[in-house]
Amino acid sequence: MPNSSIDQLIAKLNNYLPENPGSPDFVRQTACRWVRQQTLLGHISYLESIVQLAEIRFSDLQHLERQQVLIKQNTRQFLDKRPANNVLMTGARGTGKSSLVRACLTEYADQGLRLIEVDKQDLLDLPRLVAAVAHQPYRFIVFCDDLSFEAGDSGYKALKTVLDGSVAAQSENILIYATSNRRHLMPEQMRENLETRYEADGEIHPGESIEEKISLSERFGLWISFYSFNQQDYLDIVGYWLSQYGCDATAIAKARQPALQWALERGSRSGRVALHFARDWAGRH
Repeated sequence: MPNSSIDQLIAKLNNYLPENPGSPDFVRQTACRWVRQQTLLGHISYLESIVQLAEIRFSDLQHLERQQVLIKQNTRQFLDKRPANNVLMTGARGTGKSSLVRACLTEYADQGLRLIEVDKQDLLDLPRLVAAVAHQPYRFIVFCDDLSFEAGDSGYKALKTVLDGSVAAQSENILIYATSNRRHLMPEQMRENLETRYEADGEIHPGESIEEKISLSERFGLWISFYSFNQQDYLDIVGYWLSQYGCDATAIAKARQPALQWALERGSRSGRVALHFARDWAGRH
């Protein structure tokens, strides 16, 4: 094929490809997300800067003292290039799991900490993500929020391999922080126990299929548990956010009963519910 024809073909193919966004400037950008984009010629993956950050401080997270101590200690060890663990945060929804990770970035960004957000469905690219930043001078938390898997999910084995299952060592400038409402990340069915039979056509070691399902969470070195707040803790969080929105003590006292009703209607006394109430109440009053 003549060179001109090849050039024309390449030009046509380039029309189907998105523009190369380039690499984030980690000097100025402290957070980015891993994007996996489908094209007519397959998929491409790249790091995209997050320009508007939803910043939160450790002081904004009420009644999470124990969890803060654990995450701060592990993150400081990581920043000091001392041994540190990958972290799995599990527990009730809206109790501050992802906010705690964001608070780490706010607290330690000036010490070289950077955050990469990756969606569960993009975990298949995790080895490529690790390679993309392995030679950067910064320390990276790869953050996957609301992590859980169903049977057959492709990202499951990729995450296992990066955590602790490959001949290649995990890059020393990367830790994985994940949040989940499931302690073991994959659903466990009661029938898996009820159907266990030692029969001629059954599995020789039926328990091993169950062990396979719980092995992923065990590859996280640090587990941090979160729990629903009691009524007084919930009201304390409501009061904190109302004060941040400019409400005085009298207004906060008046909001007590409406805040309890708000939580009752939503079936949860969580930090997220408290924040949503405070926004609504402060905006109207």
